[in-house]
Amino acid sequence: MGDLTGKTVFLTGGNAGIGYATVIALAKRGARVYLTSRSRVNGEAAVAAISASAGSDQVRLLTLDLASLASVRACAQEFLALGEPLHVLINNAGLAGRRGQTADGFELQFGVNHLGHFALTQLLLPRLQESDQARIVSVASEAHYGARGIDFAALRRRTPSLIGMKEYSVSKLCNVLHMQELARRLEGTGMHAYSLHPGVVASQIWNRVPWGARQLITSRMLTPEQGALTSVYCATSAEVAQDSGTYYDKCRLTEPSKVATQALAAELWQYSEKWTT
Repeated sequence: MGDLTGKTVFLTGGNAGIGYATVIALAKRGARVYLTSRSRVNGEAAVAAISASAGSDQVRLLTLDLASLASVRACAQEFLALGEPLHVLINNAGLAGRRGQTADGFELQFGVNHLGHFALTQLLLPRLQESDQARIVSVASEAHYGARGIDFAALRRRTPSLIGMKEYSVSKLCNVLHMQELARRLEGTGMHAYSLHPGVVASQIWNRVPWGARQLITSRMLTPEQGALTSVYCATSAEVAQDSGTYYDKCRLTEPSKVATQALAAELWQYSEKWTT
């Protein structure tokens, strides 16, 4: 990663975990970074700590709740009103091991991990298109290999499984499919889309998993700093500048699940577009 002075990055969920470490890495190289947080208090504390750690005065806060499409629209509008350029969008925020529904009636992990990010990406695309070689990066997971497909009717119901891991796998498959279809739609525009597995990271994403299961799940996990490496790689590396729609693990090009087909990606896009407009 070289000098990022003059580049603007928008990253969701930068107040903790992988996102926090990613913002520090980008800010240290001179990027102006807009991070989001559901809590303004937590977000402001994160901005202060990141600014001190990175030695940067270019870190900004936007409030965003991905479980609410109204919040997504308000956040995008707030950013666009600033008149800032946008060179990189990192769809980083996510949750795992939680049950419920979003404010708009979608299965909670699908709504936060995919649908909120889909809506945000669509709203910010015009600004990204104004930048040369803009990139959109989605933090998926190797958990997407565990999804056998997408039950689109189930996405409109409350999480049925006990700890939501089945639904988490589906939401991460959606991240991969989203970037594949977005890449196809952006072909020839100079814009590029990537999805990635950050490694299995001991981050706050697991906090709502019951204690016993959480201890088992998070043992021997990577640090957030290690987990941020592939996000930073996809967002900045010249090695992937000509790639798009591709999936990475440990900063290496990797084959996604065989379930991640062009047909399923197109079908997911149609539903996502319908549900967010």
